[in-house]
Amino acid sequence: MKHLITILILFSIGFYQFTQAQVEKRDKAIFVESKNEFMDSVKKALDEFYKKEVPQKKRLQPDFSLVKSPKSIDEFTKYWHNKPVSQGITGMCWCYSAISFYESEIYRLTKQEIKLSELYTVYWEYVEKAKRFIEERGNSNFAEGSESNAVPRVWKKYGIVPADAYTGLLRGQPFHDHTKLFNEMNSYLQGLKNSNAWNEEENLSTIKSILNHYLGEPPKTVIVDGKQLTPKEYLEKVVKLNLDDYIEVISLMEKPYYEYIEFEVPDNWWHSKDYYNIPLNEFMQVLKKAIRSGYTVCIGGDVSEPGHEGHAGIAIVPTFDIPSDYIDENARQFRFSNGTTGDDHGIHLVGYKEMDGKDWYLIKDSGSSARNNNHPGYYFYHEDYVKLKMLTYMVHKDILKGLVNIKER
Repeated sequence: MKHLITILILFSIGFYQFTQAQVEKRDKAIFVESKNEFMDSVKKALDEFYKKEVPQKKRLQPDFSLVKSPKSIDEFTKYWHNKPVSQGITGMCWCYSAISFYESEIYRLTKQEIKLSELYTVYWEYVEKAKRFIEERGNSNFAEGSESNAVPRVWKKYGIVPADAYTGLLRGQPFHDHTKLFNEMNSYLQGLKNSNAWNEEENLSTIKSILNHYLGEPPKTVIVDGKQLTPKEYLEKVVKLNLDDYIEVISLMEKPYYEYIEFEVPDNWWHSKDYYNIPLNEFMQVLKKAIRSGYTVCIGGDVSEPGHEGHAGIAIVPTFDIPSDYIDENARQFRFSNGTTGDDHGIHLVGYKEMDGKDWYLIKDSGSSARNNNHPGYYFYHEDYVKLKMLTYMVHKDILKGLVNIKER
């Protein structure tokens, strides 16, 4: 009996193994990274073969370690401003600096700490640029840059919203990047110019659809303290600034002083003639009075000089360029006329420190270079740099009283 049981067990095992062998074998799928090491080596070898050796060009600059300058933001007398934010890979400095300035003005006048949306303003500035390009049949500058006085112009027409109501960032996007946005809009507009296919309503609709894709559609209303407000109502009831109280000041010998003139640079694409031209000594006097009287200043000019360096975090005029005593209207105009002073960058002057009889200015800067020092988001500008290289500034017009003879518009 025991032998019979053993035989049956062995038979069962054999039969099970036989039947299992008859079951169709199935492969299992897994996920792996695609690799082709040999092709990678081919590409690398060819890249090395085709690559042209381009020696890295060194940049001439002062030895900043020998410059006596402020070492910390804490050394400055400074006024309220929102913390620096990055403009990413964009040409939005004009908007970031001007809005930061207006935020400081809101606080100075009402003690409200408000963060406003730069991208809402940028959105409508692009629309206005495109509109003029279309109206002028392509004979108008279309670029990323603009001027600080574009901000009040846009606000008067479209209003403004708080920053959290419109960021201009897609979900998960860490920084602004307008490369694809601008290229797509510019290609479309240049195509219209080439084809002569002008239809303002249709053309602007396309521009807005491109903006909506990359930035999102701007809000038509916002909720503040439980109340629904349009952007214009937000400007009127919350921001509460009289935008006509602010003036753009310039100092260039090429135009008459004590007159409103056009700032003839590409970013002034709408040819604004709202820049009040004054002599350089008064230009600096107004600036010094403003920052010592509790006012901040939105300022713009050239940042391409060897004395302007992000890792050092300072901007000076080295003596091998021009000695301090020789910085005057002639030196300033000479550089603007020959193109070595350009309208590069907009910044916000938020504080000052006097050292050895000269001012150093605390500059809030949305550009990338300002993030490479031990006071990220800020520069320290020597007053000589401002005097020689900063072309314009926006300030509350009350500061000019008693210093400058202002002609009413």
